[in-house]
Amino acid sequence: MAAGPAAGVPRATGHREGAAAVRRTVRRRAVWFRALTLYAFSEQNWERPEEEVDALMQLLRDFLLSEHDEILENGIRLNAVGNLGRLPTLVRAVLDPLRRDSERNDDMTLTLALSYGGREEIAHAARELAKAVAVGRIRPDDVTADALHAQMPSLSVGDPDLVIRTGGERRISNFLLYGLAYAELHFADVLWPDFAERDLFAAIASFQQRERRFGRVTPAKEAPDGRSAVSNGDGSRECASAPVESALAGASAPITRIAI
Repeated sequence: MAAGPAAGVPRATGHREGAAAVRRTVRRRAVWFRALTLYAFSEQNWERPEEEVDALMQLLRDFLLSEHDEILENGIRLNAVGNLGRLPTLVRAVLDPLRRDSERNDDMTLTLALSYGGREEIAHAARELAKAVAVGRIRPDDVTADALHAQMPSLSVGDPDLVIRTGGERRISNFLLYGLAYAELHFADVLWPDFAERDLFAAIASFQQRERRFGRVTPAKEAPDGRSAVSNGDGSRECASAPVESALAGASAPITRIAI
């Protein structure tokens, strides 16, 4: 999860450096993550000073314009989730066409969470199922965990494998609440604008050393969605002493979904 601007610098400068961190992270798709979700702007961020919100919206537009060609040329599908109707026209005029133009790309999915809140998403999903029950399209017994999951746009790429929280924070901040059920969490002390390749590698190395049981007693051989757990076969995890990219290359199933 992206934190605020770096300490000791103007907020606008910190936000610009944060956009550069997005660029760096997206370009590390070579380490095999197939989906990246970025918490770019929360539903609660609208409560910030108007001039800061305006600056963030302009920065978002500038980012989309500057990355337009790279997204299309590198097989990246751009997605956006959240209360998108609240976004200003200057953003939607760039965001919507790029989403349409990239919708057939399948090398990687970049999801921007914009005007997004985890509680709000769960409430919206519950309302949609309640409407379906009310008109008789489904039965009350059809309101299952999977049915609720299917109503959440943020989870269209699947639940996150790894969620990274930057800035030394130790809270989730209303991000992907439903999908976090079995995600691995990594807390980095570095502020998001300073988040570098080494920090991403450290997070992935931490993930590689964990046993993902998904509620089972013994380490899972396969995740509920069919993904194989990353293991060395003898129950141990890959050691982080080797370069992370080498560790990933030798893993039975590389990490595929990261959220920040």
